[in-house]
Amino acid sequence: MPAVAKSPAKPREVWLIRHGETEWSRTGQHTGRTDIALTGHGREQARALAKPLADVQFDAVLASPMSRAIETCKLAGLGDRMVVSADLLEWDYGVYEGRTTPEIRETEPDWSVWRSSIAQGESLAQIETRARGVVESLLSMVGNGGRVAVFSHAHFLRTLAGCWVGDSAALGSHFYLDTASISVLGFDRESRAVRRWNAIPEGCR
Repeated sequence: MPAVAKSPAKPREVWLIRHGETEWSRTGQHTGRTDIALTGHGREQARALAKPLADVQFDAVLASPMSRAIETCKLAGLGDRMVVSADLLEWDYGVYEGRTTPEIRETEPDWSVWRSSIAQGESLAQIETRARGVVESLLSMVGNGGRVAVFSHAHFLRTLAGCWVGDSAALGSHFYLDTASISVLGFDRESRAVRRWNAIPEGCR
């Protein structure tokens, strides 16, 4: 009796997509809860994401409530399936909102979002708790096979990656992200792993 061919295992992947360029991302200003729109170039970047995402089958599409993430998702061709989640908001930078790191360091040398306190904003421990909750939710969605797209922001996606591979928000300091980049979290056998990082599709520079 001929052997029955096994169906290929469904992937267990989380695709992280950072939104396109804004005026503040271009100048390096910390952009947490300020709802800044995409620039013209940012919209071009978002449209360029459509090609590499078109042939990927997603079981769910999630996006931050900020317009820059929502518009990126829509222009990338996945807006019709988008579910907005406040858990995907960017880090709350509190008193540092709208300021660049060099500006902050003029009065607070060695300041770092990853190591310093953030008055009126989120601490590292708080964003780690939020990111760990997202990881648990994502694991429930992809654990038995599945692929989820997540449209969000640089620092939060970096935090999410740190919590995915090591249950640590601080590990996010080692993951750099460009605007309109694609990264993929998944597994190496039973271990959670980074499968791809900061891939920039053609037309997204």
